[in-house]
Amino acid sequence: MLSLLKIRNLALVERLDWEIGSGLVGVTGETGAGKSVIVGALKLILGERADKGLIRTGEDVCQVEAVFELPDAGAVNRMLAEMGLECCEDGQLLIKRVVGVSSNRQFVNNSPATLGVLKLLGRNLVDLHGPHDHQSLLSVERQLVMLDAYAGAEEDDLHYQTCWAAWREADNRWRKLRDAEEAGEQELELLRHQVEEIESAAIDPESEGELQERYQRASNSAKLVGVTGEALRVVTGEDNGVLDRIRELQRLVGEIEKHDPAAREWTSGLGTAVVEMEDLSRELERYLGEIDLDPEQAASLEERVDQLESLKRKYGPTLADVVESGARAAERLGAVENRGELLEKLEIDARSAREALMEAGAVLSEKRRKSAPRLAREIRRHLAELGFRQAAFEVNLESQAEPSSAGLESVEFSFGPNPGEPLKPLRQIASSGEVSRVMLSIKSALARQDRTPLMVFDEIDANVGGEIARAVGEKMAILGGAHQVVAITHFPQVAALASQHFLVEKTVEGGRTISSLQQVDGEARVEELMRMLGGQSEEARSMARSLLSAG
Repeated sequence: MLSLLKIRNLALVERLDWEIGSGLVGVTGETGAGKSVIVGALKLILGERADKGLIRTGEDVCQVEAVFELPDAGAVNRMLAEMGLECCEDGQLLIKRVVGVSSNRQFVNNSPATLGVLKLLGRNLVDLHGPHDHQSLLSVERQLVMLDAYAGAEEDDLHYQTCWAAWREADNRWRKLRDAEEAGEQELELLRHQVEEIESAAIDPESEGELQERYQRASNSAKLVGVTGEALRVVTGEDNGVLDRIRELQRLVGEIEKHDPAAREWTSGLGTAVVEMEDLSRELERYLGEIDLDPEQAASLEERVDQLESLKRKYGPTLADVVESGARAAERLGAVENRGELLEKLEIDARSAREALMEAGAVLSEKRRKSAPRLAREIRRHLAELGFRQAAFEVNLESQAEPSSAGLESVEFSFGPNPGEPLKPLRQIASSGEVSRVMLSIKSALARQDRTPLMVFDEIDANVGGEIARAVGEKMAILGGAHQVVAITHFPQVAALASQHFLVEKTVEGGRTISSLQQVDGEARVEELMRMLGGQSEEARSMARSLLSAG
């Protein structure tokens, strides 16, 4: 359930910390007092796009924070883990939304999150219903989900979805190959040539650098021999080689050091120079001995380099691209040459997948057809208790020629409030008052199957009379036994049934209008019910007390 809602600088609310209990929670107040701010705050938590006009005048940001206490956080934690977010600690889920003039931010368990994450979580946490929030109820897709929940067919539906995905994949593979044009002889010859040309080259992209180095040395071997020999003669040449001259210099410097030991400070590096020249002489001799003057090897390396460069021009620009092109050509060639055999296999796979789909669909359909009349009867019972004593309600199933992602049939809820008049699809009902009561009837019928922890009813009792308002309140109070229910209402009959009653008031402080919310108990609650009843007389007080005692 929602245990805490914090609002900062949202519309007329400067600061609000709302601690909420379980059961039916009533929220009342005069028109314009700010009750809508609570709904607006919840919608922000649910991931709705923010209007910067919501920010309180004179402020740069507004902030909404909600704390949910989840006795069983398993499903939510799995969702959070899949999205790379921190799981709930001790079943506590924290959602924060910060709306600024220049930027918006949202957080889940103190980790940054996207609006999509908030929307996904919101669908599992809050069910919000108001005069304009019935679109999900009117959707035939949503109606099918409701029927499956009532029928206890969620696992069967999941199995059907798995079979559906497998069938679509198998069927698409078969149709794609079936509808593809057969390759002509010219294409076959081209594919064979490409595969043979690339495979025969035995390409190793990682060895290309080494090959280029070997080719460079081989093609310049004669020049390298000459230059290396000349360098060796400079270093070790008789009487005039660099090494002999440095050694002679070392001898002379030694004489200087003998007579002036202080000279060692600037002559010490000469010994290192002699060692380095000796090392260089040995390396030059080794390198000269390793240079291969074999013209056949050079020609072979040149031929290999030319071959790879030609392949890169055809299929490149890199050797990795050449290898990939060869793999694609081989795959296409195999598919073409074995088309008939593969086509037969894919057709068998598609047929088997469809049979499995139809079996899963039949199981799901059976549960739906058995449950649809029972769900309709239960909804009609709730409708009668909400003033539609002779209303008709049906859950209609219609078989489809082809299976869909939702099953082998479609569903549509039909409603007829007036005897003798034909039933109409729920989406064609224009009256918001009727839709609200139908929605409450459906929710009441599905109370045991609905796992949404919080239900919010925003003035759904609008456009109904006092007696019906009482019935609406009683339904919401019953729902409060299985869910946390927040009812924003103008009817004292509904507010009197709440286990907690909160009053929204608008005051002026320091020349600024501020909306505040406080819990009312005892006489304060009686006074609020009297206001809602429209009088300050003793009769109104007596009626208010009567409503409370009856609740």
